[in-house]
Parts: sequence; structure tokens; C-alpha cells
Amino acid sequence: MMNRRQLLRAASGFGGLALADLMAADFNPLLPKAPHFPPTAKSVIFLFMPGGPSQIDLFDHKPALRKWHGQPLPASATKDLKLAFIKPNANAAASPRSFARHGQSGAEISDLLPHLAGRADDICIVRGLHTDAFNHDPGELLLMTGSMQFGRPSMGAWATYGLGSESSNLPGFVVLSSGTGPSAGTNNWSNGFLPSVYQGTPLRGSGDPILYLSNPDGFTREMQRSRLDAIRKMNEKRRRETGDVEIDARIASYELAFRMQMAAPELLDLSSEPKQLLDQYGVHREPTHQYGLHCLLARRMVERGVRFVMVSHGSWDDHNDLDKSIEKNCRMTDQPAAALLADLKQRGLLDSTLVIWGGEFGRTPMTQQQRPDIAYGRDHHPNCYSMWLAGGGIRAGQTLGKTDELGLEAVEDRMHVHDLQATILHTLGFDHTKLTFLHSGRNFRLTDVEGAPVAKLLKKGLA
Repeated sequence: MMNRRQLLRAASGFGGLALADLMAADFNPLLPKAPHFPPTAKSVIFLFMPGGPSQIDLFDHKPALRKWHGQPLPASATKDLKLAFIKPNANAAASPRSFARHGQSGAEISDLLPHLAGRADDICIVRGLHTDAFNHDPGELLLMTGSMQFGRPSMGAWATYGLGSESSNLPGFVVLSSGTGPSAGTNNWSNGFLPSVYQGTPLRGSGDPILYLSNPDGFTREMQRSRLDAIRKMNEKRRRETGDVEIDARIASYELAFRMQMAAPELLDLSSEPKQLLDQYGVHREPTHQYGLHCLLARRMVERGVRFVMVSHGSWDDHNDLDKSIEKNCRMTDQPAAALLADLKQRGLLDSTLVIWGGEFGRTPMTQQQRPDIAYGRDHHPNCYSMWLAGGGIRAGQTLGKTDELGLEAVEDRMHVHDLQATILHTLGFDHTKLTFLHSGRNFRLTDVEGAPVAKLLKKGLA
């Protein structure tokens, strides 16, 4: 096998030059590619909730905690816990929220999420997730890149590397952020060691979607096109000489930015959306406007062929005043997330769009109270936490996994974050062990060296 540089050097005479010109003209790293097998999802919307939402107050009702409320849990149950700030003998706290069963599935959901409760039969709640990290940076990195080390490609980068993008005028991987940014920052949407064309592109919800996207006064589109053509010719010449794949990424980025100057403003123009739909998302009213806008934009992006959209909203890191803080975040995000599911379903897009909601870990059933004048919160808890998934071949209308009666450990259908990643890639048509990239002498993958798709999550199983 020869790499590109060796191939071009091996080719000689006019035939070699013609081959090089043909490769330069036709190569686009974001062109759609075939997966390993027929997918059930062609795009992903990840509703990322950095900070660690409290599963005990949202999805995993623990009435047995009432017996222990205000006193330490049994030492035999807590002695091996990995805790970031509190001691294992911290007082337990039952959730003050009320829970009820919803839909034909009977999903048990907190009163903090009334709109999502109305979509209970469209989602699969996963209660048995666990992770290896009990602090935010490594937890987010493990969830999004498969490793607690910096420098690995993110999930969205792997998806666009494997599948390319069906949108020629927008990035294949887009990031929208509201609230407090994630602790690991841009590493959550980094391309890592993959070519830079696969990194996530953050878009703003108003004004220019990307700063400096508009041309300055007096600089016409024709002038810009002429300049880009000259730059492209120089880049292609250099690429033929070196075979450097990053030059391909540079060319693709320049061309995409040129096309985005027309496509991105149209993406943000909501004048074609009916008022009733804007109201359903909570756009143009508080506290839902920003997150509602981002959820609506996510739907508009997958309609236009964007492969992976991350909608990040933080922070859910409630070490203090948990009940007040989590209610605030839910009021901002619950209605828009439910509207997104309903909108995708109504348009026939939910079957082909995988929607994921969740953060990097959960919260402890024990309390943390850093100041006596502020109500209690909960510490980080990696041993068991909850997320939900919908669409894209996911078996909806079920709750998968179970934790013990105190919410300390997953006891049925335990699922590591690598299993979640393998399942996500499976919906996109990939054997996660074969979607690899050669770097520093070995093949890397999103799931590192572990993980397996979870058949119970999938409508069709693993057949």
C-alpha cells in the first residue's frame, strides 16, 4: 500500500500530472461516504447537559431514601464510592420532587419535566449508565472523545469522518451553546488528530453565525471568489508536492466558508416558521428563548443535511441550592427539547435522527452543603446515572437499566459510556471496532479498547 505522496511520486510524466490534477479537482473530505452496514440514523442531535444533571431528581425515583433522609447511609453501602468532595458518611437526601408514570410505557419522570413527560413513549430512558471519571473535565472528555486524555477526536468528528456530510453549504458538525460552557470547553467538539475539516463549528444564535463571516464594505463576492481561486491553486500545487491531507482540509474550509455566507443567514431566518411552532419551542419568550432557538436550529440543520449537531446547555453542577438550580435549568430546556421531538416526528425526521440527552455523570444520593445559608446540593456520582435517547432506530417507550434502592450503583443492564458510544455508532451504520484512524503507530477509535452496542436499545437488535 502506498500513501498519497508515494503514489504521486511513483506516477511519472504527463500521466502522473493528470492523476494529480484529477485528485485535486475531485477530492472533498466531507463528501457523503458509505458506512459498514445500512444505518438506522443518518444524523445525530446531542442535547449535551454538562455539569451532571441529578438523575435522582429527574428520572430515577428513590422513595427508599426517605427512610435515610438527613442521616448517613449504611457504611457498608458507601465505603467504596469515588467521591469528588463529600465523605461517604454525608447525610442522605430524598428528592423533594414528585414523580408520576406517563404514557403507555409508564415511564417514571419528575414533575420538573412536564413537557418531556408528554413525549414519554417517544424516548428510551437509560438508568444504568456508569463512567470512570468523577470530575467534569475527564468526565466530559470520556463521554465525548472516549478518553480522559486531551487530544482525541470527539464523537461528532468521528461521525463526520466516517460518513461525511450531506450538506454542501453548512459544516458537517455544528455546535450551539447556551448557559455556562462545558468544563472541557472546545475539546468536546475537537477533531483531535483527525484532519481539521472534521472539527465542530460553533455557531452563534444571532447576528453573524460565525464572526467575520460577512465581507467588509467594498469587497464584493466576485472579488472574494477570485481571491479564493488563486489561493486554491497555490494550495493544490503545495498539496501535490507534499501530499499533506491538512491542505485538503484547508481548501475545503475556505470553500465551505464561501458557501456559508449565503446558507448561514438563510438558516437563521425563521420567517418561514409558523408562530405556533415558534411558541412550541418557546422562542421569543423567556426563559426558553435561547435554548428553544438552538433546538429549532438543530432541526433546521438536520433537514439541510448536517450530520451531527451538539446543543450544549450548562451548567447542571449543583453542589448548592440544588432544587432551585435544577428547576431553573429544566424551565429553560424541558419545553424546547420536547418540542424538538414532536417537530422531528411530525416531519418524518425522527426515524432518521438520533436524539440524545444527558451529561457526563450523575449526582449522589447524599447531600453536599458548602454554606449553612444556602440549601444543599449533591456531589458528582459516576457509578450510576440517567440519560435518554430517541429516534434513529432506538427502541422507544422503555426504561432500560435499574439502580439499587438508594441510587448508589447500577444493578441491572449496566452500560458504560463506551457501550453508549458503540450503540450510537451502530445506529449510524458502523462497527465501532472498525471505524479507526492510524495515529502515532496504532489505530485509534472512539470507544478506545472497550464497549459493545447494546441490543436492548435498538429496535432491530444487533441482527
